[in-house]
Amino acid sequence: MTLYYRDDTVQVTSESIRAGGQVVRIADVAYVWHARGATTLAVRSRILGRGVLVLLLSLPPLIALICVVSLVWSAQDRGEWKPALLVLAACGVGVLALLPFLELPLGWLDRSYERGNKVNELWVQHLGQEVMLLRTPDALRFGQIYRAVQRAVEQQGEPR
Repeated sequence: MTLYYRDDTVQVTSESIRAGGQVVRIADVAYVWHARGATTLAVRSRILGRGVLVLLLSLPPLIALICVVSLVWSAQDRGEWKPALLVLAACGVGVLALLPFLELPLGWLDRSYERGNKVNELWVQHLGQEVMLLRTPDALRFGQIYRAVQRAVEQQGEPR
């Protein structure tokens, strides 16, 4: 027996698929496909959270740009470049000091894209009936499970 995928709720082996309390023998599976399911509240909140995070990451650079342009404009009008350059240098050092702290929100943004923005369903044709084995909004996990089921079904048809 070959193990293709296993987590807390799903196990795909060369003999069977166990998901959602169902056990389906690989030998009885004729066809595997996926479909897009109805969007859930979790997916909608992930998309909203992603938008808020992008907004929060975009506003500080825009505000800083406006402040720099204003500072340069006022320094040009008054002819006082030394204080303006000191403020710009201090802000530049501050930006460089805070840059490593962007790793956390950018990691959250990256993971939100990995998880996807739709609900995926895994279907099989089992003993002549269409059976939904899995429904998840986690795109990364779904892709791993779907590919494992495909490999198990493909390998089942090959001689050993």
